[in-house]
Amino acid sequence: MPSLGELERAVMEVLWAADHELTARDVQEALSARDLATTTVLTVLGRLERKQLVKRTRDGRAHHYRPTASREDHVAELMNDALDGAPDRGAALARFLGSIPQEERARLRDLLD
Repeated sequence: MPSLGELERAVMEVLWAADHELTARDVQEALSARDLATTTVLTVLGRLERKQLVKRTRDGRAHHYRPTASREDHVAELMNDALDGAPDRGAALARFLGSIPQEERARLRDLLD
């Protein structure tokens, strides 16, 4: 799973929050506090497309973008990648479980049952 830079992550957050495909202009407007040029947004969207995190479709002259997977799918893949990099997967899981709040451990137990 490719890692995301800060701006890539911000763009992905906009796309994940949307209930429909967005244009680069839509993304730019959603990130208006950052005062980004349209070309910057297009560059980031292109990088995300090459990383296969975004799908682009053409509608007339405009391109529309949508995430290829949900935020939750992305996080799960990152977690799997991190565990795959651990020499002792079980020890890494135990350390992780020890670091999360009790209510989240209880939620994990419920999900495993």
